[in-house]
Amino acid sequence: MRESPAALARSELIVGGQKSGKSHRAEYLARQWLAQSSDHRVVFIVTARADADADDEMDARIARHRSDRAQRLPEARVVEEPLELSGAIREHGEAKRLVVVDCLTLWLTNLVWPDHTVPSLEAPALRDAAPAIAALLGALDHAPGPCVLVSNEIGMGVIPMGRPVRAFCDALGLLNQQVAERCERVTLMAAGLPLSLKGGL
Repeated sequence: MRESPAALARSELIVGGQKSGKSHRAEYLARQWLAQSSDHRVVFIVTARADADADDEMDARIARHRSDRAQRLPEARVVEEPLELSGAIREHGEAKRLVVVDCLTLWLTNLVWPDHTVPSLEAPALRDAAPAIAALLGALDHAPGPCVLVSNEIGMGVIPMGRPVRAFCDALGLLNQQVAERCERVTLMAAGLPLSLKGGL
């Protein structure tokens, strides 16, 4: 991905499709933050969950992300938190520390599909996620330092045939809207290139 100069916003949501360059953009912003001052720090809060229930391909993907991030940003601290995202932001947020959340999509998946299966996702499961989402929005509102959040845009294709997947697409779209409303900047990634939706680049 060709990296264009960017001034770090107080809060930024980066959305895009799979392999659009979302995580690379977040890492680039983290490097920009570290370069501004020797006092600056970065923590990545990663929500992917590798456990006995995850498939081999997902395990390999997570391992690759860990390795790549460690090579590109060895200064960054990494915290794995698949569920308690608001608490992690409150715990690790500081005025001179950038918090990068990667990503909201997997976090929401962990909330509504905790056993990594695709059940009949009905309204109660989504209602159960509402307090966690409200807590996340509150944590963003009161974060003492800058935050960058990564999420997928999965609503630009055909409408899925399965009811559970349609419900999840709706829930993620609404979550993205709520986070975007609170963020100073929103960036859409496509083919490795950033497009400003809010707040300029």
